[in-house]
Amino acid sequence: MSIASLQDKLPGFAKDVRLNLSAMAEDDSLTPQQKYGTLVACGYATRNAVVAEALVAEAASRLSPEAMEAAKGAAVMMGMNNVYYRFLHLTSNPEYKTMPARLRMTLIGKPGVDKVDFELWCLAVSAINGCGMCMDSHEKVVREGGLPASAVQNAVRYASIIQSAAIALEAVPA
Repeated sequence: MSIASLQDKLPGFAKDVRLNLSAMAEDDSLTPQQKYGTLVACGYATRNAVVAEALVAEAASRLSPEAMEAAKGAAVMMGMNNVYYRFLHLTSNPEYKTMPARLRMTLIGKPGVDKVDFELWCLAVSAINGCGMCMDSHEKVVREGGLPASAVQNAVRYASIIQSAAIALEAVPA
Protein backbone atom coordinates (compact mmCIF):
# COMPACT_ATOMS: atom_id res chain seq x y z
CA MET A 1 0.00 0.00 0.00
CA SER A 2 1.16 3.56 -0.70
CA ILE A 3 -0.21 7.01 -1.39
CA ALA A 4 -0.91 5.92 -4.98
CA SER A 5 -2.89 2.90 -3.81
CA LEU A 6 -4.74 5.09 -1.32
CA GLN A 7 -5.68 7.44 -4.16
CA ASP A 8 -7.02 4.47 -6.14
CA LYS A 9 -9.38 3.58 -3.27
CA LEU A 10 -10.94 7.03 -3.08
CA PRO A 11 -14.41 7.47 -4.61
CA GLY A 12 -15.10 9.79 -7.53
CA PHE A 13 -16.48 12.55 -5.35
CA ALA A 14 -13.05 12.80 -3.69
CA LYS A 15 -11.19 13.86 -6.85
CA ASP A 16 -9.80 16.94 -5.11
CA VAL A 17 -8.50 14.75 -2.29
CA ARG A 18 -6.70 12.54 -4.83
CA LEU A 19 -5.12 15.61 -6.40
CA ASN A 20 -4.15 17.01 -3.01
CA LEU A 21 -2.56 13.68 -2.06
CA SER A 22 -0.49 13.85 -5.27
CA ALA A 23 0.64 17.37 -4.48
CA MET A 24 1.49 16.33 -0.93
CA ALA A 25 3.49 13.31 -2.15
CA GLU A 26 5.54 15.52 -4.48
CA ASP A 27 6.05 18.34 -1.96
CA ASP A 28 9.59 18.63 -0.59
CA SER A 29 9.18 21.72 1.58
CA LEU A 30 9.86 19.74 4.77
CA THR A 31 12.79 17.48 5.51
CA PRO A 32 12.09 13.80 4.74
CA GLN A 33 11.82 13.02 8.47
CA GLN A 34 9.45 15.93 9.06
CA LYS A 35 7.32 15.03 6.06
CA TYR A 36 7.05 11.28 6.49
CA GLY A 37 6.74 11.50 10.26
CA THR A 38 3.85 13.90 9.77
CA LEU A 39 2.22 11.48 7.31
CA VAL A 40 2.49 8.56 9.73
CA ALA A 41 1.35 10.52 12.78
CA CYS A 42 -1.62 11.97 10.90
CA GLY A 43 -2.47 8.60 9.35
CA TYR A 44 -2.73 7.11 12.83
CA ALA A 45 -4.66 10.13 14.10
CA THR A 46 -7.41 9.55 11.52
CA ARG A 47 -8.13 6.17 13.15
CA ASN A 48 -8.60 4.78 9.65
CA ALA A 49 -6.63 1.56 9.15
CA VAL A 50 -6.50 1.91 5.34
CA VAL A 51 -5.08 5.43 5.54
CA ALA A 52 -2.63 4.56 8.31
CA GLU A 53 -1.40 1.45 6.47
CA ALA A 54 -0.86 3.37 3.22
CA LEU A 55 1.08 6.16 4.90
CA VAL A 56 3.21 3.81 6.99
CA ALA A 57 4.08 1.91 3.81
CA GLU A 58 4.93 5.17 2.04
CA ALA A 59 7.19 6.22 4.92
CA ALA A 60 8.78 2.85 5.73
CA SER A 61 11.88 3.29 3.57
CA ARG A 62 12.23 6.97 4.45
CA LEU A 63 12.09 6.91 8.25
CA SER A 64 14.40 5.20 10.72
CA PRO A 65 12.71 2.65 12.98
CA GLU A 66 13.05 5.19 15.82
CA ALA A 67 11.34 7.92 13.81
CA MET A 68 8.56 5.55 12.76
CA GLU A 69 7.87 4.65 16.39
CA ALA A 70 8.06 8.29 17.48
CA ALA A 71 5.57 9.33 14.77
CA LYS A 72 3.12 6.64 15.86
CA GLY A 73 3.73 7.66 19.46
CA ALA A 74 2.98 11.30 18.63
CA ALA A 75 -0.47 10.29 17.38
CA VAL A 76 -1.20 8.22 20.45
CA MET A 77 0.16 10.80 22.89
CA MET A 78 -1.87 13.57 21.29
CA GLY A 79 -4.94 11.34 21.31
CA MET A 80 -4.69 11.47 25.09
CA ASN A 81 -3.46 15.03 25.56
CA ASN A 82 -5.82 16.61 23.06
CA VAL A 83 -8.85 15.27 24.92
CA TYR A 84 -7.57 16.42 28.30
CA TYR A 85 -6.29 19.85 27.29
CA ARG A 86 -9.25 20.57 25.02
CA PHE A 87 -11.44 19.91 28.07
CA LEU A 88 -9.38 22.36 30.15
CA HIS A 89 -9.62 24.95 27.40
CA LEU A 90 -13.34 24.58 26.81
CA THR A 91 -14.71 24.09 30.30
CA SER A 92 -15.82 27.23 32.10
CA ASN A 93 -14.82 26.00 35.57
CA PRO A 94 -11.27 27.33 36.25
CA GLU A 95 -10.74 24.86 39.09
CA TYR A 96 -9.73 22.12 36.62
CA LYS A 97 -6.81 24.20 35.35
CA THR A 98 -5.31 24.19 38.85
CA MET A 99 -5.32 20.39 39.13
CA PRO A 100 -2.34 18.29 38.04
CA ALA A 101 -2.96 16.37 34.82
CA ARG A 102 -1.40 13.17 36.21
CA LEU A 103 -0.94 11.86 32.67
CA ARG A 104 2.29 10.10 31.80
CA MET A 105 3.97 11.98 28.94
CA THR A 106 7.59 10.80 28.94
CA LEU A 107 7.62 10.49 25.16
CA ILE A 108 7.27 14.24 24.73
CA GLY A 109 10.46 14.83 26.71
CA LYS A 110 12.41 11.99 25.08
CA PRO A 111 10.90 11.18 21.68
CA GLY A 112 14.03 9.50 20.29
CA VAL A 113 14.14 11.90 17.32
CA ASP A 114 14.79 15.59 16.81
CA LYS A 115 12.53 17.45 19.26
CA VAL A 116 11.36 19.98 16.66
CA ASP A 117 10.30 17.21 14.26
CA PHE A 118 8.37 15.41 17.01
CA GLU A 119 6.68 18.65 18.05
CA LEU A 120 5.70 19.30 14.42
CA TRP A 121 4.04 15.88 14.29
CA CYS A 122 2.22 16.62 17.56
CA LEU A 123 1.05 19.94 16.14
CA ALA A 124 -0.37 18.32 13.00
CA VAL A 125 -2.18 15.65 15.03
CA SER A 126 -3.52 18.32 17.38
CA ALA A 127 -4.96 20.11 14.35
CA ILE A 128 -6.80 16.92 13.36
CA ASN A 129 -8.06 16.49 16.92
CA GLY A 130 -9.05 20.15 17.26
CA CYS A 131 -7.14 21.10 20.41
CA GLY A 132 -6.28 24.79 20.24
CA MET A 133 -4.36 24.73 23.49
CA CYS A 134 -2.09 21.95 22.17
CA MET A 135 -1.73 23.59 18.77
CA ASP A 136 -0.56 26.81 20.43
CA SER A 137 1.88 24.96 22.67
CA HIS A 138 3.45 22.84 19.92
CA GLU A 139 3.52 25.69 17.40
CA LYS A 140 5.48 27.79 19.89
CA VAL A 141 8.09 25.06 20.40
CA VAL A 142 8.40 24.44 16.66
CA ARG A 143 8.84 28.13 15.84
CA GLU A 144 11.32 28.62 18.70
CA GLY A 145 13.14 25.59 17.31
CA GLY A 146 13.72 27.45 14.06
CA LEU A 147 10.99 26.22 11.72
CA PRO A 148 9.30 28.92 9.64
CA ALA A 149 5.57 29.52 9.53
CA SER A 150 5.51 27.84 6.09
CA ALA A 151 6.65 24.53 7.66
CA VAL A 152 3.86 24.71 10.23
CA GLN A 153 1.35 25.54 7.51
CA ASN A 154 2.52 22.64 5.36
CA ALA A 155 2.32 20.13 8.20
CA VAL A 156 -1.24 21.26 8.97
CA ARG A 157 -2.08 21.18 5.27
CA TYR A 158 -0.90 17.55 5.18
CA ALA A 159 -3.07 16.82 8.22
CA SER A 160 -6.13 18.27 6.48
CA ILE A 161 -5.52 16.25 3.31
CA ILE A 162 -4.98 13.02 5.23
CA GLN A 163 -8.10 13.58 7.34
CA SER A 164 -10.17 14.25 4.23
CA ALA A 165 -8.95 10.98 2.67
CA ALA A 166 -10.09 9.11 5.78
CA ILE A 167 -13.51 10.79 5.67
CA ALA A 168 -13.94 9.94 1.98
CA LEU A 169 -13.10 6.28 2.61
CA GLU A 170 -15.44 6.04 5.58
CA ALA A 171 -18.29 7.60 3.62
CA VAL A 172 -18.33 4.76 1.10
CA PRO A 173 -19.83 1.40 2.13
CA ALA A 174 -17.39 -1.49 1.86
